[in-house]
Amino acid sequence: MATLLLFFVFLNLDLLLRTGHCRETRDQILSITPKTQEHVDILRNVSTQYETALWQPVSPQYIKEETQVHLFVPANSSETVKNLLQRHAVTHEVLLANANELIEMQTRNDSTDPRSGSTFYERYHSLEDIYYWINRTAHDNPNTVKVILVGSSYEKRPLYALKLSFNNRTNKKAMWIDCGIHAREWVSPAFCLWFVHYSLSFYNINQDITHILDNMDVYVLPVLNPDGYKYSWTSNRMWRKNRSISKTTSCIGVDLNRNFDANWCTEGASHNPCTEIYCGMFPESEPESQAVANFLRSHKDTVQLYLSIHSYSQMLLFPYSCTLEEAENHRDLLEMAQEAAQKIRRYYRNTYRYGAGAKTIYLAPGGSDDWAYNLGIKYSFTFELQDRGRYGFLLPPSHISGACNEALIAVKTIALKVIEKTQAPTSPSPTV
Repeated sequence: MATLLLFFVFLNLDLLLRTGHCRETRDQILSITPKTQEHVDILRNVSTQYETALWQPVSPQYIKEETQVHLFVPANSSETVKNLLQRHAVTHEVLLANANELIEMQTRNDSTDPRSGSTFYERYHSLEDIYYWINRTAHDNPNTVKVILVGSSYEKRPLYALKLSFNNRTNKKAMWIDCGIHAREWVSPAFCLWFVHYSLSFYNINQDITHILDNMDVYVLPVLNPDGYKYSWTSNRMWRKNRSISKTTSCIGVDLNRNFDANWCTEGASHNPCTEIYCGMFPESEPESQAVANFLRSHKDTVQLYLSIHSYSQMLLFPYSCTLEEAENHRDLLEMAQEAAQKIRRYYRNTYRYGAGAKTIYLAPGGSDDWAYNLGIKYSFTFELQDRGRYGFLLPPSHISGACNEALIAVKTIALKVIEKTQAPTSPSPTV
C-alpha cells in the first residue's frame, strides 16, 4: 500500500512539472507596447522602481505610446511585475522565457586558443581571452599587426588597440573601429575580433578588403569599456556603463557614449548617476573616453573614417545624434549608409534602418561619433548590429557569424566610398 501511495505521489509530481503548475521562474524578456499615457507611466514606474533592466529604449524618458518596449525582468521580480501589468490591463509578450539558459550558452567556451579554428570567432570571449587573443594575433603577424596601449580604464585595465598596416606608403590615411563601449553588447567585441581575423585571412585574396588595406591603416579597439565588460561576465550580464565610483552617490558607472564633448549632457543624457545615460561629471571625465579622444586628437590628420560598433536594433547611424541639425556632408553620409543597408539586404536578406542618429531614434548627446565628426573626421558612423529584439543583448553564439558578416559588408562598402571620395587610390576600386 505504501509503495502504491508513493507511486501516486511521484505520478502527480511529474504531472505538475509537465503541465507547468509547479515551474521554476526564470529571468525573462518581455515585449510591451503601451497603448495609453497611463500605460507609459506604469512602464516608466516599473523600469525605475523595480529590479528590472530596460533594454529598449535605453531610458524611461523615451517610453511613449505605440512604441515597443523590451524589458529584462529577473526571476525575483517576475511575479510582481506581471501582476502589476495585469492589474492595469497592460498586455505583454514573453520574448525570452528563460534568459538564464541563453546567458549560460553565451559564456560556454570550449577553447581560448585562436589557432583552434574559425569557430573561435563564433563564440563570445571573456576579457582575459580577448587580451590573450590580442597578444597572440600580434605575435603571429609581426609584420602587419602592432599593439598600441591607448590608455587605461578606471580600474586600471589596459585599453589595447591593434594597428593593421600592410604597407609603408607615405601620407597613408586610416580608419578607426571601436567595440564594446557598452558592456552588455557582447556581439560588438565579437565583431572587432572577426574583422581583424578576416582582414589578416583575406588580404590578397578578397579584392575589396585588399583595396581598403592597401589604402588605409586600420586601428581596432576591441573593448573600449573593459571594466564594464568584465563585470557583465562576472556579476551582471545586463551592465551597460563603466565602473567608475561617484563621489555623490552609491550608484556606479558613467555611460561612456554620453561622456564625449558633443553637446554634452543636454537633452538625451542625464546628470543623475543612477541612470543608464549618466553623462559623468564633465566631458571626458572618464579615463576610457579621454584615452580614445586623446588618441584620435593626435591622429586626426590621418584618420578619415570613424566607426563605433554597438548592438542591438540593426541600424546604420551617422551624425548628428546630439542635435536635430544636419551634418555638413549629410547627403554623402546618407548615400553611404543607404548603399551599405542595400548591400546587407541584397546579400543577407536582413533590413537595417539608416539615417542621422537624432532623427532616426532619439537625441543622444555626448556620443563618440558626433565628437569624432566635430574633430574633423567627416565620415563617422555608429552601427547597431543584430538583432531587432528577438534575443537583444543575448544574441546566441550561432548568430555571431551572420551579424558580423552584415557589419563587415557595411564597413567595406563605406570604407571603399571614403577612399573613392578622398584619395587617389593605388589600385582600381572593386565593387563589393
